[in-house]
Amino acid sequence: MNMALNPGNEAAKVETAQRFAKDQLKSIVERIERLEEEKKAIADDIKDVYAEAKANGFDVKVVRAIIRMRKEDADKRAEHETILETYLMALGMI
Repeated sequence: MNMALNPGNEAAKVETAQRFAKDQLKSIVERIERLEEEKKAIADDIKDVYAEAKANGFDVKVVRAIIRMRKEDADKRAEHETILETYLMALGMI
């Protein structure tokens, strides 16, 4: 007997595929939820470090700027600083 023509077999395949998709979706959602929790914990840790910096007398805005600068490519940062300096000179600020 040809199994492709067996409607019960097709229904079982569809049910198996649906169950797999449901389990896969549940797994993805749970992983995202777990990562979101970890992200919040890390964000709280970062906030605590900035509070520590402030408590030790550091200007948090400047520390944040330094963090941003350190993430930038050195050439892009140099280009940005050159343009900034040019603009400041044009405005008579330096």
